[in-house]
Amino acid sequence: MVRRYYLQKGPCRPNHNFPTKDVGGRLRSFKASWYKKYHWLEYSIAKDAAYCLHCFLFRSDDGRKGGGASFISTGFKAWNRGDEALDNHVGFVNSEHNKAVRKCEDLLTQSQSIRVALCKQSDQVKKDYRIRLQASIDCIRHCVRQGHAVRGHDESESSKNRGNFIELLKFHAFGRVDVHSVVLENSPKNLQMTSPDIQKDIVHAIASEITKEIICDIGEDLFSILVDEARDTSIKEQMTVVLRYVNQEGYVMERLLGIAHVSDTKALTLKMEIESILVTSGLSLSRIRGQGYDGASNMSGEINGLKALVLAENSSAYYIHCFAHQLQLTLVAVAKQHGDVSGFFTLITNLINLVGGSCKRMDNIRESQAAKVVEALCCGELETGRGLNQEVGLKRPCDTRWGSHFDTLLNLPVIYSSVIDCLDIIKKEAKGEAKGEASVTLICIQSFDFAFILHMMIKVLAITNELSKSLQRKDQDIVNAMQLVRGAKLRLQDLRDKGWESLLDSVISFCKKEYLPISNMDELYILSGRPRRNAQQITNLHHYKVELFYTVVDMQLQELNSRFDEVNTELLCCVACLNPDDAFADFDKEKLLKLATFYPNEFSIDDILHLDPQLDSYIFDVKMNTRFTKLKGIAELCREMVVAKKFRSFPLVYRIVKLALLLPVATASVERVFSAMNYVKNTLRSRMSDEGLNDFLVGYVESDILDRLDDECILQTFQDMKTRRGSL
Repeated sequence: MVRRYYLQKGPCRPNHNFPTKDVGGRLRSFKASWYKKYHWLEYSIAKDAAYCLHCFLFRSDDGRKGGGASFISTGFKAWNRGDEALDNHVGFVNSEHNKAVRKCEDLLTQSQSIRVALCKQSDQVKKDYRIRLQASIDCIRHCVRQGHAVRGHDESESSKNRGNFIELLKFHAFGRVDVHSVVLENSPKNLQMTSPDIQKDIVHAIASEITKEIICDIGEDLFSILVDEARDTSIKEQMTVVLRYVNQEGYVMERLLGIAHVSDTKALTLKMEIESILVTSGLSLSRIRGQGYDGASNMSGEINGLKALVLAENSSAYYIHCFAHQLQLTLVAVAKQHGDVSGFFTLITNLINLVGGSCKRMDNIRESQAAKVVEALCCGELETGRGLNQEVGLKRPCDTRWGSHFDTLLNLPVIYSSVIDCLDIIKKEAKGEAKGEASVTLICIQSFDFAFILHMMIKVLAITNELSKSLQRKDQDIVNAMQLVRGAKLRLQDLRDKGWESLLDSVISFCKKEYLPISNMDELYILSGRPRRNAQQITNLHHYKVELFYTVVDMQLQELNSRFDEVNTELLCCVACLNPDDAFADFDKEKLLKLATFYPNEFSIDDILHLDPQLDSYIFDVKMNTRFTKLKGIAELCREMVVAKKFRSFPLVYRIVKLALLLPVATASVERVFSAMNYVKNTLRSRMSDEGLNDFLVGYVESDILDRLDDECILQTFQDMKTRRGSL
């Protein structure tokens, strides 16, 4: 079993920056080209030595012949005579190495195993086994695709509900004579292919094939990693690794590589687990060209953070702080630093807890709002139509998702009068603390201050919410993200310069509609509390315009400028020159040549010399081609270069474009995996194993790959995992 596992896994072949050493007066190192020539060869990064997988698994006393000992125990390090020594190790037909290779082949060929030889099966038995296994795979595939539980609480034959898998298998066999005759009660008792172990093996086979598709899609190209950790329903820390790469069609892809349980969130622990996941898939840290994490100290620490540990091994793995997290921090900073805004959001939270904490109260709001909509329709104040006048409610905002705050504030003016009616009912009928809370909340939300801050924050959050949604796209490139941030800053500045009048008009209009008091802007602003607090004589206009409106917008702008400091780095300034907007108006050859120097492993000195004239030819060609002059963003440029075959004419330029697209923007894909994890591993499935969670999530998240998987590949992978009673 152990030998079969290692053979199926294949030799360890990391794409590593192989260290050089002085051998015979010349610097020598392991050559990656040997991988293609010798399929048995594997390399150890820790020992800087090469080994033979087959000879290691089937070693013999004569293994020393042909340098066998060095390829089994000590490791081969004589790089100066590499090809000669490797050929000598292979030897002739009956060499010890070739004998080991044949033993490995025999082990993987189940038809030659002793168990199969002792229990020969007829063609009909094999056919029935294939149909039975195919039916089980179809049912498991559906459960994984939909994220449904496979096993049932009671799968015994007397149970009325035997779980999703068994019930689906019964439905699948209904009306199909060929399937019904070989599954469940019509199958051999020891070969029904429905046991929990079989279910897990099929899910694992599906996940393995999906991972193979992802690795095949990457090929020999480079990639970036997006990493984050979160706790699952069984209170276990799970770390997710997502790969960002450019496929052969020029599309930016973000794919789930795996999820793993980590004992702690120390940077070194995370790095070791990431490296383990990569090596298992045949990848290595040396191929990483970008890192995307949040701003936690264990991730972004300059000395001992995860990014620093990766950069120590790979200086080209540039770190980008997740743009979505940075935007989140700017909104949190404003909400906490400004006293009035902080008090406003505290009031919103209390309001939702008071009103939304009871089903009866929410029903009162819905009924009241429905009656008001009917009345408005009868009066002609509202229009009817598809998608209009739908039921809205008060969403409970999440502290880590400020887009939810925007949705809550956006709905509040619509159902404001219904909320007031509900609070009146609570004030009259409730007892104890709820009665007092309703009275205080009524006073606070029926004020001009509340109406003003409500409409002001809706306008501010509307701008940042659009930016947040744009950053969630998987194919978003760093240059476009930088432009979106600049656009948000310009919109906020425009709101500050020109938005006061429209804001004040909307607040006054709302107050008139809801019969709220309207402050006279020319009168003195009265502070609540003791009289000495009003020693500073300011008007209402100054308070609302300067102390609230201008201050909040300025704080937002200041936070955006300080948080998004990456846009000022030399690397991203050079990347911005690739932007095709406005007919390549930002093109700067010198900066692009500088950009190539940031990637010494991809651009040698000779490559940079060839890149100079190639950039001249490239910009002349694309400016003359109408297909390129109307492109938006580097992602579109990359796809168009593939479609127009320009990646062959300008390979060095295309290499730069792909490297620019590898720079991560946001960890939204990781967050989506965590959302899927909470759906897959819920309270009813909290005992799911870590390996099972990984396999299930890979299939569920990467459902588009699952849909196009060939059944025959899943069959063969499942069959080769271990010795089976049935044979195909």
